[in-house]
This record gives sequence, C-alpha cells and structure tokens, in this order.
Amino acid sequence: MALVVGAASYMLWTTFEPTVSAGTTSGSDDTALVKVILPDNFSDKAKVGQVGFNAKCAACHGVNAAGKDGIAPPLVHKIYEPSHHGDESFQRAAALGVRAHHWPFGNMPAVEGVTRGDVKMITAYIRELQRANGIN
Repeated sequence: MALVVGAASYMLWTTFEPTVSAGTTSGSDDTALVKVILPDNFSDKAKVGQVGFNAKCAACHGVNAAGKDGIAPPLVHKIYEPSHHGDESFQRAAALGVRAHHWPFGNMPAVEGVTRGDVKMITAYIRELQRANGIN
C-alpha cells in the first residue's frame, strides 16, 4: 500500500528535490531561518509527505521546513507544535490560506493542487521533523 501511495505521489509531484541525508542538519544556507536536525529515518507516510512538501511547500518554507528569510517562517518551530497548531490548522492553511499573525512575512495564499490526503502526509513529515528537533 505504501509503495502505491508513494508512486502515485511521485507522479503527482514531479519536482522532487533531494534533501539532506538522515542524521545531519539542514537550514545552513544563507536564507534558512533555523537549523533542522533530521531523524534517522522517516515513516512511510512522512516519506510521501516529504515528496509533497518539496513540491508544494519548500519553495517558501525552505528545505526541511527550515523557513526562508524574508519569504516564509520555519515550520520546525515551537509556534507550530501540535498543542498550538494542530494538524487541522495545516489543512486549513493549505485550503484557505492564512492571515499573517505570528510572523512578519505577510499572508500565506491557499496552496493549489493539494488534497486533504496530501496535506495529511505533508503534516506527518513536518511532525516527524519537529519531534527530531524536540518539538512535541
């Protein structure tokens, strides 16, 4: 099942960009806002979510959700911990956009071409990144 979902996701998102290997950090380029420690491995759901994140989110939120200076905030940040921004907040952000309220980046537009299932997988990827960085 995971193989079928992964293959389907790859076909939907053809702009896959590889990320930093496990156990290392990302976000060390000049525009990243935080350093992100990667988990040793990702679940099958998070692997699919990583493909979707790279295709639909990374252009603004940076590689491994490290944020981009002057563009968008890091999602590997205490503000986005599950107790403050639950999984449904990611669903609503993708579907409806978000009015700026925590950061000075301006409003986030809705993300075209993602389904609730896509966002569920992307959220799994973000949550696993967060846990690897002590955000629970």
